[in-house]
Amino acid sequence: MKLFKCDHCGQPVYFENTFCVQCNASLGFDPQRMDLVALQPAEDNSYVLFDSKGKITSSTPRYKYCSNKQYNVCNWLLPHDSEAEFCIACELNHTIPDLSKPDNLEKWTRIEIAKHRLVYSLLRFKLPVISKTENENKGIAFDFLADENKDGKKRLLTGHDHGLITLNIAEADDAIREMARNQMDEVYRTLLGHFRHEIGHYYWDQLIDNTKRLQPFRELFGDETTDYAEALKQHYSKAASEEWKESFISAYASSHPWEDWAETWAHYMHIVDTMETAYSFGMTLNPRSADADNDMSARLNIDPYTAKSIDDILERWIPLSFVMNSLNRAMGMKDSYPFVINEAVKEKLTFIHETIRKKK
Repeated sequence: MKLFKCDHCGQPVYFENTFCVQCNASLGFDPQRMDLVALQPAEDNSYVLFDSKGKITSSTPRYKYCSNKQYNVCNWLLPHDSEAEFCIACELNHTIPDLSKPDNLEKWTRIEIAKHRLVYSLLRFKLPVISKTENENKGIAFDFLADENKDGKKRLLTGHDHGLITLNIAEADDAIREMARNQMDEVYRTLLGHFRHEIGHYYWDQLIDNTKRLQPFRELFGDETTDYAEALKQHYSKAASEEWKESFISAYASSHPWEDWAETWAHYMHIVDTMETAYSFGMTLNPRSADADNDMSARLNIDPYTAKSIDDILERWIPLSFVMNSLNRAMGMKDSYPFVINEAVKEKLTFIHETIRKKK
């Protein structure tokens, strides 16, 4: 994600900030500008941008916050004269957690932070972001549910079904999510990772299925018509094996071509968004003890969202991820990116990169 600053006082601020800690100006994210902007109140409960002359006229653009700001889960903006109540990100919500229950607001807050970061990336990629209220067949909707929503008879699973993405809100509990990560023998499990994976399934439907890219997909990822339920059953019944490391980004990716696509799609989003952060900070890596034959130096001087070649991204990502992991280890934490990108995975990342750039 890019580096944001308060355009009233220049103080660096986070994407989720609703006010500047330096000058106390209200902050909101404008998805049209793709930027966090400083605001001042105007008449009719509207907001306007801080302007250098301090003048507000009838032609000055006016904004309002998404209705979900009342719960402190969203800081996105809409035009003040818009009939819409929710921003482009919150418009995708079909079901939110039951806020009458303890801790659900905190869980929803964590969920929305991850979801808004997801939508930011989709907009940066210029991918279609359409709600099911706008287009039932081709839109996106999110159900944030708890096990009790399903009568407690069966654990609610996070998943995707024709644009409807269901997330078990227990995933917003760090302890429960860590327990699930250990039980599933995963090296990485986060809310943002869930969103990136499940949205990958949605964009497979939009960008691959019934298009000229379907056959190239099958040649690279495999035949998706293979029985999906049986494939997952076989995956979970097999004894642990390391064979997947030859061709897949994760063990789960080896279960079925759809999961291989979704896992690789999620990793592509991990890489691009993390690299944009490094790019925004103007990072240059120049290790003091780098071997001349294995140089880990890199100038992170490209915007990965607009990079034409996957090579431009990956040749910078490898040293960046090594630095990230080294910093985590210095803090006594697990590697932030404990994955290996081999040639087979690189081919798949290339396919996804080109698919997003071509948008069909």
